[in-house]
Amino acid sequence: MELKLKIDRIVAVVITVIMAVMVFNVTWQVFSRYVIQSPSSFTDELSRYLLVWLGMLGAAYVAGQNGHLAIDILPQKLVGEPKRRLMIVIHILIVSFVLPVMVLGGGNLVYITYVLEQKSATLNLPLAYVYFIIPVSGLLVLYYQFLEIYTLIKLKNTQNNA
Repeated sequence: MELKLKIDRIVAVVITVIMAVMVFNVTWQVFSRYVIQSPSSFTDELSRYLLVWLGMLGAAYVAGQNGHLAIDILPQKLVGEPKRRLMIVIHILIVSFVLPVMVLGGGNLVYITYVLEQKSATLNLPLAYVYFIIPVSGLLVLYYQFLEIYTLIKLKNTQNNA
Protein backbone atom coordinates (compact mmCIF):
# COMPACT_ATOMS: atom_id res chain seq x y z
CA MET A 1 0.00 0.00 0.00
CA GLU A 2 2.92 2.30 0.60
CA LEU A 3 3.98 1.90 -3.04
CA LYS A 4 0.42 2.66 -4.18
CA LEU A 5 0.42 5.92 -2.21
CA LYS A 6 3.74 6.94 -3.77
CA ILE A 7 2.49 6.12 -7.27
CA ASP A 8 -0.76 8.00 -6.56
CA ARG A 9 1.19 11.05 -5.45
CA ILE A 10 3.50 11.00 -8.48
CA VAL A 11 0.60 10.57 -10.92
CA ALA A 12 -1.37 13.36 -9.19
CA VAL A 13 1.59 15.73 -9.44
CA VAL A 14 2.14 14.90 -13.12
CA ILE A 15 -1.57 15.45 -13.84
CA THR A 16 -1.45 18.78 -12.00
CA VAL A 17 1.61 19.91 -13.94
CA ILE A 18 0.03 18.90 -17.26
CA MET A 19 -3.12 20.83 -16.36
CA ALA A 20 -1.11 23.91 -15.39
CA VAL A 21 0.85 23.79 -18.65
CA MET A 22 -2.42 23.41 -20.57
CA VAL A 23 -3.93 26.45 -18.85
CA PHE A 24 -0.84 28.54 -19.61
CA ASN A 25 -0.73 27.23 -23.19
CA VAL A 26 -4.38 28.01 -23.95
CA THR A 27 -4.12 31.39 -22.23
CA TRP A 28 -1.14 32.23 -24.42
CA GLN A 29 -3.09 31.11 -27.50
CA VAL A 30 -6.01 33.40 -26.66
CA PHE A 31 -3.69 36.30 -25.81
CA SER A 32 -1.60 35.93 -28.96
CA ARG A 33 -4.65 35.59 -31.18
CA TYR A 34 -6.83 38.41 -29.83
CA VAL A 35 -4.39 40.87 -28.26
CA ILE A 36 -1.25 40.56 -30.36
CA GLN A 37 -3.25 39.63 -33.51
CA SER A 38 -0.67 36.98 -34.36
CA PRO A 39 -1.80 33.51 -33.25
CA SER A 40 0.84 31.17 -31.98
CA SER A 41 1.36 28.22 -34.30
CA PHE A 42 2.23 25.49 -31.80
CA THR A 43 -0.31 25.98 -29.02
CA ASP A 44 -3.21 24.14 -30.66
CA GLU A 45 -1.17 21.00 -31.27
CA LEU A 46 0.48 21.15 -27.86
CA SER A 47 -2.84 21.47 -26.04
CA ARG A 48 -4.22 18.51 -28.03
CA TYR A 49 -1.31 16.27 -27.03
CA LEU A 50 -1.41 17.43 -23.43
CA LEU A 51 -5.11 16.62 -23.34
CA VAL A 52 -4.33 13.07 -24.48
CA TRP A 53 -1.79 12.70 -21.68
CA LEU A 54 -4.14 14.27 -19.14
CA GLY A 55 -7.01 11.99 -20.14
CA MET A 56 -4.97 8.80 -20.10
CA LEU A 57 -3.19 9.52 -16.83
CA GLY A 58 -6.41 10.80 -15.29
CA ALA A 59 -8.20 7.58 -16.23
CA ALA A 60 -5.42 5.49 -14.68
CA TYR A 61 -5.47 7.61 -11.53
CA VAL A 62 -9.24 7.34 -11.17
CA ALA A 63 -9.04 3.56 -11.71
CA GLY A 64 -6.58 3.45 -8.83
CA GLN A 65 -9.06 5.29 -6.62
CA ASN A 66 -11.92 2.98 -7.68
CA GLY A 67 -13.71 6.09 -8.86
CA HIS A 68 -14.20 5.15 -12.50
CA LEU A 69 -17.56 5.36 -14.16
CA ALA A 70 -19.52 2.18 -13.49
CA ILE A 71 -23.00 0.75 -13.49
CA ASP A 72 -23.11 -0.44 -9.91
CA ILE A 73 -26.68 -1.71 -9.57
CA LEU A 74 -25.62 -5.30 -8.88
CA PRO A 75 -22.73 -4.57 -6.48
CA GLN A 76 -25.05 -2.35 -4.41
CA LYS A 77 -27.57 -5.17 -4.05
CA LEU A 78 -25.00 -7.78 -3.02
CA VAL A 79 -23.28 -8.16 0.34
CA GLY A 80 -20.57 -10.38 1.77
CA GLU A 81 -19.04 -13.18 -0.26
CA PRO A 82 -21.17 -12.74 -3.43
CA LYS A 83 -20.19 -9.07 -3.61
CA ARG A 84 -16.51 -9.88 -3.07
CA ARG A 85 -16.60 -12.49 -5.87
CA LEU A 86 -18.39 -10.09 -8.23
CA MET A 87 -15.79 -7.40 -7.56
CA ILE A 88 -12.99 -9.86 -8.37
CA VAL A 89 -14.72 -10.74 -11.66
CA ILE A 90 -15.14 -7.04 -12.48
CA HIS A 91 -11.44 -6.36 -11.86
CA ILE A 92 -10.48 -9.39 -13.98
CA LEU A 93 -12.68 -8.06 -16.81
CA ILE A 94 -10.93 -4.69 -16.58
CA VAL A 95 -7.56 -6.46 -16.77
CA SER A 96 -8.76 -8.48 -19.76
CA PHE A 97 -9.48 -5.21 -21.60
CA VAL A 98 -6.50 -3.15 -20.48
CA LEU A 99 -3.81 -5.74 -21.19
CA PRO A 100 -4.50 -6.35 -24.89
CA VAL A 101 -5.83 -2.89 -25.78
CA MET A 102 -3.81 -0.39 -23.76
CA VAL A 103 -0.61 -2.23 -22.91
CA LEU A 104 -0.06 -4.46 -25.95
CA GLY A 105 -1.94 -2.36 -28.52
CA GLY A 106 -0.58 0.91 -27.15
CA GLY A 107 2.92 -0.53 -27.03
CA ASN A 108 2.57 -1.67 -30.62
CA LEU A 109 1.37 1.80 -31.64
CA VAL A 110 4.37 3.40 -29.96
CA TYR A 111 6.72 0.92 -31.63
CA ILE A 112 5.23 1.45 -35.10
CA THR A 113 5.27 5.25 -34.88
CA TYR A 114 8.83 5.13 -33.54
CA VAL A 115 10.08 2.84 -36.32
CA LEU A 116 8.30 4.86 -39.00
CA GLU A 117 9.66 8.06 -37.44
CA GLN A 118 6.28 9.80 -37.60
CA LYS A 119 6.41 13.36 -36.35
CA SER A 120 3.75 15.91 -35.50
CA ALA A 121 3.10 18.64 -38.06
CA THR A 122 3.83 21.77 -36.06
CA LEU A 123 5.99 20.73 -33.12
CA ASN A 124 7.97 18.17 -35.13
CA LEU A 125 7.66 15.94 -32.07
CA PRO A 126 7.94 12.17 -32.59
CA LEU A 127 4.40 10.80 -32.25
CA ALA A 128 5.80 7.84 -30.33
CA TYR A 129 6.31 10.27 -27.41
CA VAL A 130 2.68 11.31 -27.60
CA TYR A 131 1.39 7.73 -27.73
CA PHE A 132 3.80 6.51 -25.04
CA ILE A 133 1.27 7.43 -22.37
CA ILE A 134 -1.17 4.74 -23.57
CA PRO A 135 0.84 1.69 -22.46
CA VAL A 136 2.14 3.56 -19.40
CA SER A 137 -1.36 4.33 -18.19
CA GLY A 138 -2.36 0.77 -19.08
CA LEU A 139 0.40 -0.55 -16.83
CA LEU A 140 -0.80 1.74 -14.05
CA VAL A 141 -4.35 0.46 -14.42
CA LEU A 142 -3.06 -3.13 -14.36
CA TYR A 143 -1.10 -2.43 -11.19
CA TYR A 144 -4.16 -0.91 -9.50
CA GLN A 145 -6.44 -3.76 -10.60
CA PHE A 146 -4.06 -6.50 -9.49
CA LEU A 147 -3.62 -4.72 -6.16
CA GLU A 148 -7.39 -4.59 -5.73
CA ILE A 149 -7.76 -8.30 -6.63
CA TYR A 150 -5.01 -9.14 -4.13
CA THR A 151 -6.77 -7.09 -1.45
CA LEU A 152 -10.09 -8.83 -2.12
CA ILE A 153 -8.46 -12.30 -1.99
CA LYS A 154 -6.62 -11.35 1.19
CA LEU A 155 -9.94 -10.18 2.67
CA LYS A 156 -11.39 -13.66 2.05
CA ASN A 157 -8.38 -15.32 3.70
CA THR A 158 -8.64 -12.96 6.68
CA GLN A 159 -12.33 -13.80 7.10
CA ASN A 160 -11.59 -17.55 6.94
CA ASN A 161 -8.88 -17.29 9.61
CA ALA A 162 -11.04 -15.24 11.99
